[in-house]
Amino acid sequence: MSEKLRILVVLPMYGGSLPVGRYCASALSRLGHLVESFEAPAFHGAYTALKDLRVSGERLEQLENGYLQLVSQAVLAKVDSFEPDLVLALAQAPMSRAALRRLRKDGVATAMWFVEDYRLFTYWQAYAHFYDFFAVIQKEPFLSQLAAMDQPNALYLPLAADPDFHKPLELTPVERRKWGSDVSFMGAGYPNRRVAFRQLLRHDFKIWGSDWEGDPVLAPYLQLGGLRIEPADCVRIFNATRINLNLHSSVDPSRLVSGGDFVNPRTFELAACGAFQLTDQRTLLPESFGPDEMSTFGSMDELLALIDHFLARPEERETVAARARQRVLQEHTYERRMETLLDFVRARRPGWPVARQRDLELLAELPDDLRGDVRALLDRLGLGANVGFDDLVQAVRRQQGELSGLDAAILFLDEWRKQYRK
Repeated sequence: MSEKLRILVVLPMYGGSLPVGRYCASALSRLGHLVESFEAPAFHGAYTALKDLRVSGERLEQLENGYLQLVSQAVLAKVDSFEPDLVLALAQAPMSRAALRRLRKDGVATAMWFVEDYRLFTYWQAYAHFYDFFAVIQKEPFLSQLAAMDQPNALYLPLAADPDFHKPLELTPVERRKWGSDVSFMGAGYPNRRVAFRQLLRHDFKIWGSDWEGDPVLAPYLQLGGLRIEPADCVRIFNATRINLNLHSSVDPSRLVSGGDFVNPRTFELAACGAFQLTDQRTLLPESFGPDEMSTFGSMDELLALIDHFLARPEERETVAARARQRVLQEHTYERRMETLLDFVRARRPGWPVARQRDLELLAELPDDLRGDVRALLDRLGLGANVGFDDLVQAVRRQQGELSGLDAAILFLDEWRKQYRK
């Protein structure tokens, strides 16, 4: 592995990219890097409370923008404390242009993984130029548009799965009754889905997810009153369902199967769970899965025929699902995606990361009576014996719970060093 990096992952306050950010942080940690997450969701409650003030729309917009500027300043404070080699932001992370300009001035590398449809969510136009690196889940014409607006470091980086989380489960009969069905869909109630799913009501069919209000036809099939489904429960649904539908979203109800380009995270997550899925055809899907690994449809007539076909053939479902899972484990994990992103940054930014002043090997410099205690601490923190003191301090600060005497001594020594330097 390359040199251990310090990486700050800036999470969005809410939304579909939030779990993706957490998967990225976990993957980077497993790759051996020192990772901190800026927990923007902790600020979401105050942000939503602004809407309850009953002020004018213009004044509310001013308050919301001011609050987001404040959260951006909190990100900068975290950067000052953590001193990361890279700040990785996920789509809709609270990063203002002023904060990004400040990081660029300070020489801190920044990257955005824009895991949304650029045609539908156009706010990227105001921010893409200010990131040093901009990873996206679509190709042309998006990449050309980014180059035209002076973003030369754009990277196609498709979504992925976390096999430690998205995996086959042994479910009890009670769990299978609760979460399972012949056919199910997990996701938001976009217009094309609302129309398409009316053709599936003759099946044992369940709909999971939010934003399905106001549809009396589908209401009897909506589970848990349309609550947002937690990621862990999504995995249970995937495992319990015989045929998981994966119809990509569209705001155009006249075209039920949109035939778009990007591949959504559900495609990879279902495959990692070893769950069978029927997904609509996407132009970028063949780059990730072969025809014997993913069953696709290009129209509702094809979908209806495939449902009947595969409900009657459980062995065939299992074979296809097993092939898709194997492909994900080999090529489509978040660890692989993070390796690709970091390699891209290294290739485009000569001299990155900037070499830190490394301390002498800790253990070699310690008295015999302390060496064993420090070695045990390093083992507990997952650090090597040649770790620098600054990295050790950061790892101690990241711990949860009560500090040991040795932990406190290390933090005290760090504060003493800072005062001595001043």
